[in-house]
Amino acid sequence: MAWTDERVELLKKMWGEGQSASQIAKELGGVTRNAVIGKVHRLGLSNRAGAGAAKSDTPKEAPKPKAKPAPKPAPKPAAATAEPTPAPEAKAATPIPARKQIIPAGQPLPPQPSANEISPEALAKVSEIEKKAKKLSLMELTERTCKWPVGDPATDDFWFCGLPVQQGKPYCEAHVGVAFQPMSTRRDRRR
Repeated sequence: MAWTDERVELLKKMWGEGQSASQIAKELGGVTRNAVIGKVHRLGLSNRAGAGAAKSDTPKEAPKPKAKPAPKPAPKPAAATAEPTPAPEAKAATPIPARKQIIPAGQPLPPQPSANEISPEALAKVSEIEKKAKKLSLMELTERTCKWPVGDPATDDFWFCGLPVQQGKPYCEAHVGVAFQPMSTRRDRRR
């Protein structure tokens, strides 16, 4: 079906009268509701002011930039306020979640947990285990192999541990000790 000038005019007229895309498709015949919606968008008729309001045939004007809101007045000095403001330490500290960043290949990785955040025993165990690791690629991993990543994914020296996993976990025993820490340990670290 081709969009002839007569069919386009009928579409514009019916759309301006507030008829639905389904009604227009039925009236035109040989087109689907989606075809009508697509044509409406291509013609720039997609915004209706309300039912029964006809759009003009003039080309759509570019939207005018919105005026910027007036700047807020500067805060009054602390001496001028009636109530004293609580000190920043007294306010409830709610942590703001950090946005995940995607690091392009070849860029340095963000700082990893420092040695004082992971127990020395767990660190020693991990370094011993990584010497015995199978050093698997992503395609070699199974549900029974440790999926702990080691190294920078942007380099050729990147691998996964590959040792047998702990029951119900994605990592081997040593990496579970680093990955899953009790809540109390994490709270103590923040202090």
